[in-house]
Formats: sequence, C-alpha cells, structure tokens
Amino acid sequence: MSLPKELFYTKEHEWVKKEDGNVRIGITDFAQDELGDIVFVELPEPGDELEINEPFGSVESVKTVSELYAPISGKVVEVNEELEDNPEYVNESPYEKAWMVVVEPSQKSELDELLSADGYGEIISED
Repeated sequence: MSLPKELFYTKEHEWVKKEDGNVRIGITDFAQDELGDIVFVELPEPGDELEINEPFGSVESVKTVSELYAPISGKVVEVNEELEDNPEYVNESPYEKAWMVVVEPSQKSELDELLSADGYGEIISED
C-alpha cells in the first residue's frame, strides 16, 4: 500500500498535495483498494465552492458508491476531465493520473488539520 510522505491525508481517505498556493485532491490507495474496480467518478465543476467535510462528488465501484469529502474549503480551479472516460485511473494510479480536483483554499488554516502519512497510516492500520 502506497502512502507518499509528501502528501497530507484525511480520515475520510482523501489525499492533499500543496502546490503553489492551491491544493490537488484525490483518494488514497487504501480507499481505491477498499472500493474495488472504479466504474464512474462524479466531480464538481470549475468555479464550484467546496465546504470542508462536505461531499463534493462521488466514486462508483462495482461494489458501492462512495462520497468524496472536501478536505478543505475553497474554489475548484481545475477538474481532472480524464476521469470521465478513464475511471480506472483511480485504481491504477491514485496519486498521479487520478487526482480529482485542484482547489484554491479559502481558509489556509484548515490545512493544519490534515494528517501526515504516518498519522493516516495509523488510522488505516486500525481498520
């Protein structure tokens, strides 16, 4: 199971990468493994506002539909359009090809609430 050290994580299994004042968001390797084969990804539109801990989209697998929860509040500035035609990227490459949205944070202090790779690793080892 891959847990890149440079990323930050949430208890809801999203990862966050800080980039030039914005953040790139996706779901973790653990989450995609638990979900199974991903067949559909629903994402917000550029310009949409996200609220921390509120749903912003969903991932559908052959087993279930799982909501995506915003790790921070802010405005969506970019959406990974590739996932519309290639939802399998979530299984194949959760940290590279399968990023979901880029967000301009409205509350930078919310980033302090995210987990380190070690902190997230402790949570998933309990499951």
